[in-house]
Amino acid sequence: VRGQVKVDQSPQVLSLQEGDNFMLKCNYSSTMTTLQWFKQKPGEGLIFLFFLTGETQKKENLRATLNTKKRQSSLYITASQPRDSGTYLCAIQ
Repeated sequence: VRGQVKVDQSPQVLSLQEGDNFMLKCNYSSTMTTLQWFKQKPGEGLIFLFFLTGETQKKENLRATLNTKKRQSSLYITASQPRDSGTYLCAIQ
């Protein structure tokens, strides 16, 4: 029987001005070592951003890190643009 995995993201809601920098954190209770970040805009499907196994990855103005010892991932957005608005989700496997 597989136990439930708890995933907490913070902050839950974030309001920014264009050009701001911000960071989202994802903490999880599993010993799994891979994590994915997605973005979703209202009424649209998930947009894949990153698949992490431990190394830092970058894409445009996004950067994602994964610390498997702390069981935590961070998503950094620098100089935010209107295209960055949406709901960000992390998933582990």
